Amino acid sequence: MEDLFDRQAQASAPLAERMRPQRLGEIVGQSHLLGPGKLLARLVKADRMPSIVLWGPPGTGKTTLARVLAQETSATFEPFSAVLGGVPELRKLLAAAKDRRRRGGRTILFVDEIHRFNKAQQDALLPHVEDGTVTLVGATTENPSFAVNAALLSRARVFRLESLTPDEVERLLRRALKDAKGLPEAKVDDEAIRALAHASGGDARRALTVLEALAADGRPVDVDAVAQAFESKTLLYDKDGEQHYDVVSAFIKSMRGSDPDASLYWMMRMLEAGEDPRFLLRRMIIFASEDVGNADPRALQVAVAADAAFHRLGMPEAMHTLAQCCTYLAVAPKSNATYVAFVAARKDVEAHGALPVPMPLRNAPTALMKADGHGVGYRYPHDEGGFARGAVYLPDALVGRRYYVPTRNGLEAQIGARLARLRGEPGEPGEPGEPNESGS
Repeated sequence: MEDLFDRQAQASAPLAERMRPQRLGEIVGQSHLLGPGKLLARLVKADRMPSIVLWGPPGTGKTTLARVLAQETSATFEPFSAVLGGVPELRKLLAAAKDRRRRGGRTILFVDEIHRFNKAQQDALLPHVEDGTVTLVGATTENPSFAVNAALLSRARVFRLESLTPDEVERLLRRALKDAKGLPEAKVDDEAIRALAHASGGDARRALTVLEALAADGRPVDVDAVAQAFESKTLLYDKDGEQHYDVVSAFIKSMRGSDPDASLYWMMRMLEAGEDPRFLLRRMIIFASEDVGNADPRALQVAVAADAAFHRLGMPEAMHTLAQCCTYLAVAPKSNATYVAFVAARKDVEAHGALPVPMPLRNAPTALMKADGHGVGYRYPHDEGGFARGAVYLPDALVGRRYYVPTRNGLEAQIGARLARLRGEPGEPGEPGEPNESGS
């Protein structure tokens, strides 16, 4: 009777669950982890599974791989949800694992959404991972470096899973349409399968779920049906997760690379996915100083003005000002000379501490201070035509340091030429596109 119920439950399970691989050889994709000679494949073959964290986007097979690893290593698979499970449930699982270990058995404790583990759960688990009572297999869509407790992470190897390619998703779809456990009666044309594979964004579970929904009424599935199913496709962008940092990085690097088209694309990608425009404006204000700097001082004015316009207009009207700011920053001449300068100056402050202020630069508000030499020897630039050539303003230990080295980009070329004239130096501004290395 129990077998009958199991078969009925399996038959009514979602397609993605019915098609879940049972052995390592059935897994599609992740060849960088499971291909011949790859570390994870070798560890499984040698039956020497360490604690691991599987990190990757949704639908890449983290849970599937964890289950298969347990089967391939003859270990008992114990699933635990970091969200739904509490410490009492975890302790029961650990007690059973300890008893199993005394009898020569092994336990793989699979913790889904391990990034949501709270401190109490981690404290309860950590000693049992350390002494080998359980082999931990965690799954997360978040960067483990930021999302998993350092003590727990130090006891596990991290393996990153990649989104499946359209060809790999297509293989899974065709398998589901041929397998008796899948949808062997469904009528799906080749063009629809390819369209579904491309539209799924590398998420196998999503592709199988959409296929099952399209085939539910028994009608033939064509490319138009697939297009309708993905009409309101959710953008892959988690404002608190790895995708967030990747897309923001692409946005900044596109502006830095002077590509207004890519810059606009990444900005719109974030806005369409629900990013707060204030976050983007803040990043553009920083960029205006950090990456454009004195090559075009107007960039900072444009960024600050865009921020003010957003607060006055709101969305969607402020979309115009965000787009204007984005494209202006992308096409503006670039210089990180100011950024390099303040980093170098800060290093000297940290290295040398509070160096004494040279006497000519000291304040002398009283007769006693004047008598003590404060302000003596100070040359007033306005008395010398606006610039006192040869005057020294750095502490004695740092005389001759050059922190700010203008580039040849935009207005900074003029700034560099003016500085050279004032100093009576033949020196040229830095080469365009080269990082400055001053103050070293």
